[in-house]
This record gives sequence, structure tokens and C-alpha cells, in this order.
Amino acid sequence: MDTVLPAELVDAARKVVEANRARGRTVTVAESCTGGLVAAALTEIPGSSDVLECSFVSYSNEAKMEVLKVSQDVLETFGSVSIAVAWSMAQGALEKSHADVAVAITGVAGPAGGTEKKPVGTVVFARAERGADPTDVIADSRHFDNEGRGSIRLQAALCALELLLPPDDPEPEAEEPEPPSE
Repeated sequence: MDTVLPAELVDAARKVVEANRARGRTVTVAESCTGGLVAAALTEIPGSSDVLECSFVSYSNEAKMEVLKVSQDVLETFGSVSIAVAWSMAQGALEKSHADVAVAITGVAGPAGGTEKKPVGTVVFARAERGADPTDVIADSRHFDNEGRGSIRLQAALCALELLLPPDDPEPEAEEPEPPSE
């Protein structure tokens, strides 16, 4: 396939497109530190328009507030690299789209911008699903080795794609035979 993106990123995106297409699910992404890399990977896959509804790149705090309706209070209280902001971004992406699932990514890709509490390589992810209880927060903070900005962004994009995969179907339960009627 003719692509400028790393093969592992394109392979991960292909899995997301195929798995979600099979389930009839659509997705959206709200990206900050990855700057559209997840959406770019998804759109490398022919037929991705069956799955990717839209994407949002909200790099600045102002864009997070204006586009995704992240509250200024949340940004000021927790900082842009936080579970609260990632969750708000995912919720905002769902509200602004018709997608079934949203994944948000925010982090510190470096080389500057890190702090003692949130060093370079800190990335936060959140996934929100349409119809799910909004108080059931699905989010995680990860720290990727600081092997450079590109490496951090790639690792973050791979993690986000993994979050876009539908959950495995549970094994169907065997039906118990009904007792014979007398």
C-alpha cells in the first residue's frame, strides 16, 4: 500500500476499520497531541468512510473549549493533560457527531512542556460510547518512553486505535433445555 505512515500504524487502523465495519459502528476521534495522526491512519484504509464519521483536532485549550465544549473550569482545575479533559473531549466529540464511539487523546509530546507531575511522554486517553452512562468514565493515563516527539505521538496513536476496537463478543451462553412438560 502506498502510504507515508508507518506500517504498524496502518495495520492497526485497518483492524479498527474492519472490526467496526463488521459491527456497523462508526467512530470519531478528538486529538490534541497526536494532531490528526489517528484520523490520518484511519483514512489510509480504503472504505474507512464506512467507519470514520469525523475527527477533531483541538490542539489549543481555546479549541478544546470552543469546538468540544470542554469547560474552562475543568481545564484550569486539572490541566489540559488530564483524565477530566480527555473525558470531556470524548464526550464533546460524541455530542458534535453521530458516531457510536469517540476516543480522545491529550498529552505532552515534547520536547518541552513537561512538568514533574506530567513529564514529556505523558498521554491521557478517554473513550465514550453513545448511550452509555456518562458517569462511567473510561479513561487512562500512560507514560511513553521519551524517544522523541515522533515516537511519543506514534505510541499514542497506536494506543488510541486500540481503544477504537469494539469489545470482544462474549461467548454465547448455552441455552438450558426446558424441563419436559407433564
